[in-house]
Amino acid sequence: QVQLVESGGGLVQAGGSLRLSCAASGRTFSSYAMGWFRQAPGKEREFVATISWRADNLYYADSVKGRFTISRDIGKNTIYLRMNSLKPEDTAVYYCAATRDDSGIYVYLTAAEYDYWGQGTQVTVSS
Repeated sequence: QVQLVESGGGLVQAGGSLRLSCAASGRTFSSYAMGWFRQAPGKEREFVATISWRADNLYYADSVKGRFTISRDIGKNTIYLRMNSLKPEDTAVYYCAATRDDSGIYVYLTAAEYDYWGQGTQVTVSS
């Protein structure tokens, strides 16, 4: 089992920045690919970013490319999502997720590929 706890959400004005954190516990964090998803009211959960456990393979949704940065600190069992130039349409509950990956190089883009999820953290961007 892997437990994930997100933090760092909040209210920010358009153009501002936030950094989300996701702390993992329970199993060897380095064997898991990680991802960030978000879900706005009335919408389906959507992919935001993913990182392989070796941290050398990253992938972003087109809507956040160039504004968001995913990273991980294996020593701290934590991944981050740095969000810059935030827009009102970024408003959502943000979730981190983990999936076992022994290769260390693969990334995963769909929610169905992830086995473990955090409880989510609210991000609200005002115009």
